[in-house]
Amino acid sequence: MIRSMTGFASVTRDTPHGRIGVDLRSVNHRYLEPMVRLPDELRSVEPALREAVAARLSRGKVDVRVSWQAPAGGGSGVRPDVQMLQTLAEWQKQVLNVLHDARQLSVADLLRWPGVLDQAQPDAEALHGEVLNALAAALDQLDATRAREGGRLAALLLDKVAAMRAEVAAVAPRIPALVAEYRERLTARLREALVDADPARLAQELALFATRIDIDEEIGRLRTHLDELERLLTTGGVVGKRLDFLLQELQREANTLGSKSVAVDTSQVSMNLKVLIEQIREQVQNLE
Repeated sequence: MIRSMTGFASVTRDTPHGRIGVDLRSVNHRYLEPMVRLPDELRSVEPALREAVAARLSRGKVDVRVSWQAPAGGGSGVRPDVQMLQTLAEWQKQVLNVLHDARQLSVADLLRWPGVLDQAQPDAEALHGEVLNALAAALDQLDATRAREGGRLAALLLDKVAAMRAEVAAVAPRIPALVAEYRERLTARLREALVDADPARLAQELALFATRIDIDEEIGRLRTHLDELERLLTTGGVVGKRLDFLLQELQREANTLGSKSVAVDTSQVSMNLKVLIEQIREQVQNLE
């Protein structure tokens, strides 16, 4: 299945090690570029997060936001740092020896002192495992979102491919008629100039004209590229870059078709193809 590079996912889990939240947002990008934002307590798990994202996604700028809230109460609650309290008591004694009228610190003052309340450290390995599990669930959501969006884009692009096939089918039968029209115009001009048309010379001019406007090779390549384009859209997978290359080849053939045009309708076909190619290119930029 084809996947878009645009998607969003959000997972929140209550675990024995606290509440964990993972938000993922992805947009189109030429390569895979994960941007990880997480609390300081989880910095050591960042390499594993990046590896997990790279294992599931191939392209896109992915914003990974991880939040963590420690569980309330229990053995992982807040408790005072005894060593810090002893240090404050020693400092207070030294100050009072110098400033006899100074007020002693209250319990509230001590608890508000930076570094006194020591947050117990969680089990890092278990917490990291819970974070990775939450990330896996978020990646599942993101993958489903990108797949749904990719399916809609694929259907839209296949409609564009069908429209391009119709344009190509319309221009091919026009070549014999254009040669016949040129024969009539050339013969009429010779008559106006009161010059007898030399059959050999006329045949040579018609052959040169037919060669100059021959678009059989361009039509064949256009059809081949459209077949491959349809195959990739139907088969799926990571096809964004390959589709972009095919569109470059289609653009080249459409330009050649326009340069060989000697009639308004064939020029219009070339223009219509270019418009459809550009419309497809805009959507392909969003595909993984």
